[in-house]
Amino acid sequence: MLELRPNCECCDRNLPPESLDAMICTFECTFCVNCVGNVLGGICPNCGGELVQRPIRPAALLAKYPASTKRVLKAEGCAPVRAA
Repeated sequence: MLELRPNCECCDRNLPPESLDAMICTFECTFCVNCVGNVLGGICPNCGGELVQRPIRPAALLAKYPASTKRVLKAEGCAPVRAA
């Protein structure tokens, strides 16, 4: 079950469960579409994996399976990933 984290780890922008601007990697690191496109180049700075659009949990299921309220923020901010 996806956590549906509530914010971008780079800029701390709110990303509610219904947001189309939330992007995740396979470890559920969560970033906004702006940071992914303009800073990260589509690559997760934590694991190096691809960032894709987070799916939307149907509203009817949010009551039974609520989104996470735990905010994760990179203290050092986000820097572009360097190519190897």
